[in-house]
Amino acid sequence: MEEVPHDCPGADSTQAGRGASCQGCPNQRLCASGAGAAPDPAIEEIKEKMKTVKHKILILSGKGGVGKSTFSAHLAHGLAEDENTQVALLDIDICGPSIPKIMGLEGEQVHQSGSGWSPVYVEDNLGVMSVGFLLSSPDDAVIWRGPKKNGMIKQFLRDVDWGDVDYLLVDTPPGTSDEHLSVVQYLAATHIDGAVIVTTPQEVSLQDVRKEINFCHKVKLPVVGVVENMSGFVCPRCKKESQIFPPTTGGAEAMCRDLKVPLLGKVPLDPHIGKSCDKGQSFFIEAPDSPATLAYRSIIQKIQEFCSPRQSKEESLSSS
Repeated sequence: MEEVPHDCPGADSTQAGRGASCQGCPNQRLCASGAGAAPDPAIEEIKEKMKTVKHKILILSGKGGVGKSTFSAHLAHGLAEDENTQVALLDIDICGPSIPKIMGLEGEQVHQSGSGWSPVYVEDNLGVMSVGFLLSSPDDAVIWRGPKKNGMIKQFLRDVDWGDVDYLLVDTPPGTSDEHLSVVQYLAATHIDGAVIVTTPQEVSLQDVRKEINFCHKVKLPVVGVVENMSGFVCPRCKKESQIFPPTTGGAEAMCRDLKVPLLGKVPLDPHIGKSCDKGQSFFIEAPDSPATLAYRSIIQKIQEFCSPRQSKEESLSSS
């Protein structure tokens, strides 16, 4: 996989796509479109498509294995508990699409109509799209270079018939690479509410989260906040809390203070979460009174509150 150059000038720089460090980057043409080159026509097409989507939130992580897709899935489940809220979950982890399994949709296929691809629905108000639906087998390896990944993401944003959606959640792969640059650039004209960044307490994970936050600053992507996942374990019998992954440098809380970004909350380990994901069910139904469920609900409420000021402003402008 081609990585973002270490000295990437940033997508909004006048040198975007033109600097020496941009040579060989699969997003060179896409970045250059914002710096005087002929713009990719898909950007305007996606802007038109996204007019029916109120809020767009990216879920990012520095490292793999921190529970980002699990969090994305349960954020979608939590938001969709309100039957009047339309939720869409887009999985752009091209090489490791786990959302179909977690959402209980493994083996489903995408259907095409005159208005484009139709999402696969978990509930009437919760639709999902993933490259996993396009594979003949869950064991198939996706061996694609950057340009083909970019083309797939473009197609998901432009050609999927999302309909009227309150929240579009985008589950991304770990790191700051092709997929992240592509989705930010293609959605740049539509307003992205922000990014939720998932980490675990140990320093080896936090190191990469700092890079992720730096990426957000470079591409002018607001940070909704950080979620510390696998934050301690409460024994269901004795109720004693153990630190499975000790926060040797203060965990996400200390990092958020240093970088001046919000800490949305801490989700403790719970064996029911893994079981629910393997079965493709909502953990909230499996363990409604779990400390992890309560933590999730608190985090989801904060994300809704983050998005609500913009929604109120748009509603007041449309009524005036």
